[in-house]
Amino acid sequence: MSRNALTGNRIRERRMMLGLRQSDLAKEVGISPSYLNLIEHNRRRIGGKLLVDLARKLEVEASLLAEGAEAALLEDLREAAAGFGAGKVDLTRIDEFAGRFPGWAQLLVERHRRVGELERIVETLTDRMTHDPFLSASLHEVLSTVTAIRSTAAILSDTADLDHDWQVRFHRNLRDESHRLTESAQALVSYLDDNSGSADRQSSPREEVEAFLQARDFHIPELEGRPGNVEALIASGVELTTSAARDMARRYLARYAQDAQALPLESFAEAVPRLNADPGRLAQHFGTDPGTVFRRLATLPEDRMPTRVGLVICDGSGTLTFRRPLPGFALPRFGAACALWPLYQALSQPTAQIRAVVEQPARPPQRFLTYALCQPLQGAGFGAPQVYESAMLILPDQMDTSERAYPVGTSCRICPRGDCPARREPSILSAGI
Repeated sequence: MSRNALTGNRIRERRMMLGLRQSDLAKEVGISPSYLNLIEHNRRRIGGKLLVDLARKLEVEASLLAEGAEAALLEDLREAAAGFGAGKVDLTRIDEFAGRFPGWAQLLVERHRRVGELERIVETLTDRMTHDPFLSASLHEVLSTVTAIRSTAAILSDTADLDHDWQVRFHRNLRDESHRLTESAQALVSYLDDNSGSADRQSSPREEVEAFLQARDFHIPELEGRPGNVEALIASGVELTTSAARDMARRYLARYAQDAQALPLESFAEAVPRLNADPGRLAQHFGTDPGTVFRRLATLPEDRMPTRVGLVICDGSGTLTFRRPLPGFALPRFGAACALWPLYQALSQPTAQIRAVVEQPARPPQRFLTYALCQPLQGAGFGAPQVYESAMLILPDQMDTSERAYPVGTSCRICPRGDCPARREPSILSAGI
């Protein structure tokens, strides 16, 4: 059934809402009751003057009868059905369902959205509970203090003839450790409370740098076309609260300036849509390496790009050292990412250029086009250990959907794929939500 079939349902629902009889409405617009009955049951198409006359008698805009808000509702219902699983929902009657039961359809869509929100909350919380360095250090502090208090209390309890001076020392230790425990517990509770509604709190220098870049949408106009004052940029970065974060930002900005000199903004931005944002063709056109192109694509202003892109970079250990998110492609905040990402496949094939379409589990599953490359960093020299860096460019998949997509996840802890050969730990979503 086409989307236009909803028109008959809308006419019937509106007529009944106004308390009009079918025969009276048919007479008002100059058609027979039987013909109106066929229209209301979606057995006759309607348009033109008749639709306008019906809309006037029903006191609504003709566009609301022909299309209405149900267009967006239908798309939301199809998305919910895709997330439920292929073959389990009869999509041929989705228009009729939305037209006859708009309230239930809206409720279903809202519940689907709420489930998606809860899944994202669970993923964020479990990721933080598992890998958050501040949380880990705080829990270690609490456990260490409790252990010290327990040991001191055991000595006082089990030693009957303990010297008075030692008793005084142990009592003082109990008091000091109790204060320390109280402070640690209060700091932990404050941290959890502050983080409960925000995923943007920075708990490491790298996160401070990411917040600094995200506030500028990863584009630094002060470094485009001229050397720029890196120190002034760092001084203006309110997100950079530690010296370690400022050092990391300084290295990043120096590299940004080098990339901007190698690929000037105007000429590069002009070539991107012309070469379909293909990093291989762009690298060949400008006579540079694809890694530089990856980074440059991730720093272009959004209005100069035909599509949004994401970028992740890792070192030879697999640790993510840079993240530019792309909506829909989930990135772990802490810990290791999915071992099946082309980013990690490239680590085992230095200098090999990898192109792959990947699919992340979602409602519905999301497909992305990725390019990955592992390159040695300059300056190692002969006889020194070679240091490698792997990068993966992420774009929305706008190619032929018949191309095979490789299933990947975010991280094992929050990935629902049960038959993954690269799984290293059980998932909290293995049974679904």
